[in-house]
Amino acid sequence: MNNFSRRQRCETQLQDFLAEALKDVPVDNLNAKAVPGKWSPHEQLAHLARYHQIFLQRIERILAGQAPVFPRYRAEEDPDWPAWSSLPSQQVLVRISSMRAKLMARLRSLSEEDFQRTGVHPKFGAMSLSLWMEFFLVHEAHHLYMVLQLVRTNLVDE
Repeated sequence: MNNFSRRQRCETQLQDFLAEALKDVPVDNLNAKAVPGKWSPHEQLAHLARYHQIFLQRIERILAGQAPVFPRYRAEEDPDWPAWSSLPSQQVLVRISSMRAKLMARLRSLSEEDFQRTGVHPKFGAMSLSLWMEFFLVHEAHHLYMVLQLVRTNLVDE
């Protein structure tokens, strides 16, 4: 797979999902917790919005340094997480779209050589920026799947 197709997936995955999966879901339903102690759809989306910022910061460090080492990102350890998770759902949706536009602009500006630069993940080791993009997309897809599962469960239970 080439970086053009990765960028294309990144361009469409989130917006296509949100448009289809949330089209009949009242925004208020995003806050419903199906499982006590687990994230609501709103929190899943707030996490993805925040993770866009984290990923953009990682891209910049990868481009500026020689194989920078990153800690695992855990929302519960992020001092900015409470502010993101407490935003109204509509604002989270606006921010995630805005963050995606920033991410896409940055990704479009990169050369093929940039995509070969590496950063080190504590569990997965040295990864090219191309692989970091795959990691980002799979991570995002996991959370989008959780949103789908939670909102569809909430719609069926009503």
